[in-house]
Amino acid sequence: MSDKTLRFCMVTTFYPPYNFGGDGIFVHRLANELARRGHRVDVVHCRDAYHLMAGGEPAGAYDDHPNVTVHGLKSGFGPLSPLAAQQTGRTLFKSTALRRIFSQRFDVVHFHNISLFGPKILEYGDGVKLYTMHEYWLVCPMHTLYKFNRAPCTKPDCFACTLVYKRPPQWWRYSGLLEAAVKQVDAFIAPSRFIADKHHEMGFAAPIVHLPYFVPDAVDDGLRPERATAEVTEKPYFLFVGRLEKLKGAQSLIPVFRKYPRARLLIAGTGNDERKLRRLAEGSDNIQFLGRLSDGALQPLYRHAVALIVPSLWFENLPLVIMEAFRQKTPVIARNLGAMREIIQESGGGFIYDDEKTLVDALARLTSDRAYRDTLGRWGHQTYAAEWGADAHLNTYFELIRNITVRRRSSTIDPLSECAKSSNY
Repeated sequence: MSDKTLRFCMVTTFYPPYNFGGDGIFVHRLANELARRGHRVDVVHCRDAYHLMAGGEPAGAYDDHPNVTVHGLKSGFGPLSPLAAQQTGRTLFKSTALRRIFSQRFDVVHFHNISLFGPKILEYGDGVKLYTMHEYWLVCPMHTLYKFNRAPCTKPDCFACTLVYKRPPQWWRYSGLLEAAVKQVDAFIAPSRFIADKHHEMGFAAPIVHLPYFVPDAVDDGLRPERATAEVTEKPYFLFVGRLEKLKGAQSLIPVFRKYPRARLLIAGTGNDERKLRRLAEGSDNIQFLGRLSDGALQPLYRHAVALIVPSLWFENLPLVIMEAFRQKTPVIARNLGAMREIIQESGGGFIYDDEKTLVDALARLTSDRAYRDTLGRWGHQTYAAEWGADAHLNTYFELIRNITVRRRSSTIDPLSECAKSSNY
């Protein structure tokens, strides 16, 4: 089916530059990779949702292939539009624009983070319908399974948790709206086996296909500031890349590096906790904040780092930063939570840690043994090349679409069986 030109519609709350995290970045990469291969892609996202959370317009810009048409929806009701969707589960103030877009025929409608569109949007479109589980929104009102904003959730108390986060309860979750809406989807895609298992554990009964993310072979957007690459060959450094928010755990690294003068910690990213983190790091010459950097600027930072550290405090899915590090043959030290054990064990590309001692042991081992560091990086890169490149992803992606299409023509064929076998899940 990949030989035939198809028309795709990607539906996502956030899309670059109107985005905050990896879900929007992945949608951008997928849409543009499909476009480069000759397919036509429409992207629907909610500018009002970004404005609600960011309070203004984004900085910077992202280019899209000519085959990509972006619909950044903006209602006259402004932030009230995504708030209404969050509360009712329905598109309401975006309905007219969505009906106009979906009056066109799409071969594939691929849903991503639809939290501020609401589950009712899953009824739009007549093509093959896919849904990628970037987070836990289908089973968690707060998306992250981070209970009471204190610890990973192992025993849900959703109503109380919502109040702790100071969010209004989503009453539609206590109706049959979500259950009916998910029946409109042909296949749910899990980037990691962990997130698939966690959804099933939380009572989500629909079939799930395992299909990891991909990272392009190389990106050079021309934005390689000198400040990002200066001094990389001097004192060895470890790298953190991500949003500066509590869940991402950068605050747990700063005390460690204040007591670890043998190497530097470079922190790339911005977020609500940036000022707090800078205050925490005051007086430490070996901790440096780089701000938000483009993928092109990050690549040499990954390449020269001793390792990437991923200290996330929640059940991470499949962090793109791990794949980006492996692309540069750089090992990873990741907290033993969520899918990170799965990724590190399958690739052999680094360490997992449970506490400060095991983290410091990993820092010391990689700092003192360059050959071992390079070996781990090489193993990580081998997994990236075999499983996390665009070709590997899209081969399985189109196989899934083809199987669903065949099943629709003949009710005797299971839409997921062949793809599930090929993805070993």
